Amino acid sequence: MKIYNPLITILLALNMASCGDSQKEKESFFGFDENTLKSMYQVNEKVDFTIANSKNKTIDSVAYFVNDKRTSSVKGNTKFTLDLKDKKLGYQEIKALVYFEGDTVSTKTRIEVASGIVPKLLKYTVVNTHNHDVNAFTEGFEFYRDTLLESTGQNGKSYIAKIDLKTGKTLKKVDLVQQYFGEGITIINDKIYQLTWQSAIGFIYDANTLKKIKTFKYDKPVEGWGMTNDGKNIYHSDGTEKIWTMNPETQKLVDFINVYTNDSKIKSINELEWINGKIYGNIWQKDAIAVINPKTGAVEAVLDLSALRAKVTNKEAEVLNGIAFNKKTNTIFVTGKNWEKTFELKIEE
Repeated sequence: MKIYNPLITILLALNMASCGDSQKEKESFFGFDENTLKSMYQVNEKVDFTIANSKNKTIDSVAYFVNDKRTSSVKGNTKFTLDLKDKKLGYQEIKALVYFEGDTVSTKTRIEVASGIVPKLLKYTVVNTHNHDVNAFTEGFEFYRDTLLESTGQNGKSYIAKIDLKTGKTLKKVDLVQQYFGEGITIINDKIYQLTWQSAIGFIYDANTLKKIKTFKYDKPVEGWGMTNDGKNIYHSDGTEKIWTMNPETQKLVDFINVYTNDSKIKSINELEWINGKIYGNIWQKDAIAVINPKTGAVEAVLDLSALRAKVTNKEAEVLNGIAFNKKTNTIFVTGKNWEKTFELKIEE
């Protein structure tokens, strides 16, 4: 029978703990050399990464991962160059696995990638001014054939309606249950899709009768803001710099773009409209519309509509929000929350 001495056991344990470095200490040996990195890059640049080796350990190799996908490996501590040409705008998560002296540790950093395009300023001409319901807290605005549809927000006041463009009067309306704050709409395959703000619930209606067909739940924890479509996919903004691609058949959010200019992200993307292959997006609290490349998220142009806000006389009027494109006239109709007017615009380069 073996007899264990508790003191010996403790001494052995201490001795074993003192042999070698803890994992936390090992992780402190290495890190990305942040002095060589900028706070923001443009998509047409290349970035060099090297590992800072504070303890002068012998590095065998380094494996690099971009957004959790293994991208490259280098011998020793030679630099890794990342070409941003085909990278998604926004943050890129960079991880390095450092192999050294028979051991391995990981370290992380991230970089922010902006567009390489300087947005141009578009000009416009007001070709008509139409009446708009001053009580409408506009969230969605879109033509279905020759009829203007509008959705509005605020709990207890939200609805979706067909509107007489010239008079601004409601032709047909469906109210939302009081618990829902209505948001953007879009029409695809003769169906109206509507978002709600923070309830993670959307609705589908028959575009001709406004009869509700389906209620669906968001499959990701996002807010509902604006909607538009390209005839195949729906695009859904969530109040951040993201615009999601939604499958209209399943209502699943399958991908996203991040909206950036050449030097900054554009947050609070609101009401959306698809116009000639681009997404026109209201920016919340800004009397401006960004023209966005739907594939990359790059802001290619800006439409400054602050002069229109000055023509609105209602003291309760809030931000510009509402873009409806009329293909027949090639003009866009814009309004705002509680505006008494809708402006018909011809856009110029």
